[in-house]
Amino acid sequence: MQVAILTVGNELLAGDIENTNATWLARRLTEGGATVARIQTVPDDHGVIAEAVADWAAAFDAVLVTGGLGGTPDDITMEAVAAGLDRAFVVNEEAERQVESTIAAILERRPDIDFDLEPEWYASMPADAEVLPNEEGLAPGCRAGNVYVLPGIPTEMKPMFESVAERFAGDVRSRVVYADAPEGAVARELGVVAERFRVGVGSYPNSGGPTRIKLTGGDPAALDEAMAWFRANATVDLYESESAVEAARDGRTGSESPEN
Repeated sequence: MQVAILTVGNELLAGDIENTNATWLARRLTEGGATVARIQTVPDDHGVIAEAVADWAAAFDAVLVTGGLGGTPDDITMEAVAAGLDRAFVVNEEAERQVESTIAAILERRPDIDFDLEPEWYASMPADAEVLPNEEGLAPGCRAGNVYVLPGIPTEMKPMFESVAERFAGDVRSRVVYADAPEGAVARELGVVAERFRVGVGSYPNSGGPTRIKLTGGDPAALDEAMAWFRANATVDLYESESAVEAARDGRTGSESPEN
């Protein structure tokens, strides 16, 4: 499954807020076997969001959009997504009931709060969309076609994604080891793996730390064969985790001895 991630927000582009949503979603999608094909951040601009959604909905199996849900003037993501999908922007009755229920629960706990908002705006989304409940906040998300719209607040976005995570399952798997050596010390062997086996090869150096080596592919048997060859032919020590490398460096090898 090919998935694209679109994060929305002027604050992200300005560097006011770190874009942790993109990294977290990419990691979770990859863990589930999906392939993240694109990640892009766009401003709170109706036309830019709509164009990106229109292009990506046609190009990928699924699109995840985060940010720009709520009641402030820059919260235009839902309306822009509707435009990008050429759907009407309408009040969803199910979403409206959820919003009103959430407001009532908040006021019961905090009767001193004066809510000055329009529930209809929070409940508006592309016509015929599936409502994704927001268990941690006010603004619901939605699925319209192959486009999923999630809140930008991480504590709201994460549980909403988890509620639909199984829909993004794919067949891509990975194998990871850590080399207690610079990247160049395993370059030759990784080159052979890339040429000989039907797997993707990634090498990620860490200044002063171990080199992370990741093999990816859709055939578990090919992955196992490639990793077995690499373990047998690498001329440096390989470990299952960074902590195992550090333990070995400190002389605390014990059961965390080199794996190759």
